[in-house]
Amino acid sequence: MVKKSARNFIFSLVGIFLVAISTPSFAAQEPFDQWLPKLKAEARENGISQATIDEAFANVKLIEKVVKLDRKQPETVQTFQEYMAQRLPKSLVDSGKAMLNQNRALLEEVGRKFGVQPRFIVALWGVETRYGKYTGGFSVIDALTTLAYDNRRAAYFRKELLLALKILDENHIALADMKGSWAGAMGQSQFMPSSFVNFAVDHDEDGRRDIWTTKADVFASAANYLSQSGWKYDQTWGREVRLPKDFDLSLVDLKIAKPMDEWETLGVTKADGSPLPSRQLVGSLVQPKGGNGQTFLVYNNYRTILKWNRSTYFAMSVGQLADLIGDG
Repeated sequence: MVKKSARNFIFSLVGIFLVAISTPSFAAQEPFDQWLPKLKAEARENGISQATIDEAFANVKLIEKVVKLDRKQPETVQTFQEYMAQRLPKSLVDSGKAMLNQNRALLEEVGRKFGVQPRFIVALWGVETRYGKYTGGFSVIDALTTLAYDNRRAAYFRKELLLALKILDENHIALADMKGSWAGAMGQSQFMPSSFVNFAVDHDEDGRRDIWTTKADVFASAANYLSQSGWKYDQTWGREVRLPKDFDLSLVDLKIAKPMDEWETLGVTKADGSPLPSRQLVGSLVQPKGGNGQTFLVYNNYRTILKWNRSTYFAMSVGQLADLIGDG
């Protein structure tokens, strides 16, 4: 029979354990109830109204899952070919064609205004949120508050949080509707608050930049991002190529750029073995990690997509989806 004192000791240990596993493992330097007033004061100093601050933080919550997701180091467990097959199923291509056709007039209007081909606007929309179906269910304020409080990348997320408050203060979205990813990326274009502030567009001129529900604003904002980042309307993103035997693989480097005729002199051809295009675009050779040597000759617009997301796999998926969507 367990003595009462021993039983109480065991219960105490269990209680400590339960508290430990239910408390977020933040790397913060001070208690949250001391940290939050300082953030609110900074928001006021940045011109955010007291009403917006009060509403945004009235029921703010720290989300342990957000910290866990931020801690998780991404590892490529798929080959490039497996990734592309999973990310670009036929259903996504078919939906992309349908979306381009359904929204053709608007996409062409936006494309002319910002100098971005409609198929690339649709491809980004498809890769980011499956054409608006999956935009994230986290409260952007809760997620960014969590990441700003956690010290791993506190300075970056504190800036994003203050910009998110600015977006609320300008009435572009209601607090309850400000949903996004665990990292605070928002809407159908998955803009961080800084991207929203810099690139979001009120294309329908209703006084709000709505990347959550208004297609005109979603398309124009994505196109404006690309345009402001160096997009070339008269160019594509790249193409798969074939390298000759004994090719100097040190030339496969995004930092090395050559015009088309120089690559052709080195024996580079299209994937089917036919000559490269005669137009003298400047390109670089890229072999995606885990791609078993599959090689692409990429141009300026590929580099622009990388400004949106630094992932090679992401940029390749956008480019290839745009090619598969074509003109609908």
